[in-house]
Amino acid sequence: MTSLNTTLCFCSSGHNYADCCEPLHLSVKQADSPEQLMRSRFSAYVIKNAEYVYQTYAKEKQAENPVKEINDFANSCRFINLDVIGSSHDGDTGTVEFKAQYFYQNLFCELHEKSQFIKENTQWRYLDGTIYPVEDIKVGRNDDCPCGSNKKYKKCHSV
Repeated sequence: MTSLNTTLCFCSSGHNYADCCEPLHLSVKQADSPEQLMRSRFSAYVIKNAEYVYQTYAKEKQAENPVKEINDFANSCRFINLDVIGSSHDGDTGTVEFKAQYFYQNLFCELHEKSQFIKENTQWRYLDGTIYPVEDIKVGRNDDCPCGSNKKYKKCHSV
């Protein structure tokens, strides 16, 4: 079994998990930017760390996003890729536009969102986001699996 310490981070940064999102998940470090927080939230979904996702919501949004619902969603999906399109921040607000690919009940899905972030007590928090419509993504049984495994979809995720 591969140690998470030597695994590339799930957020697609190209860094090892231990040097990227893990310090944020362990509360050893705080996110320096909205993009870093968003990447760490994606990685938290990958490893099913619902408590971290909950804690990184803005306080005003936590009640409407209970840990159980976050956990149920994370457990129903297999997140496979994150593509950050752009990010910016100025003072205590910021935005990150991204696309996240995942499997939900063996269906390949994509979320395209422009997220809003705010600083609360010097810490970046996810406030909300605008979700953009995406076309249905059809993956044929003989197509390469979108997870990047280099296997045919029928031998990888369509099972």
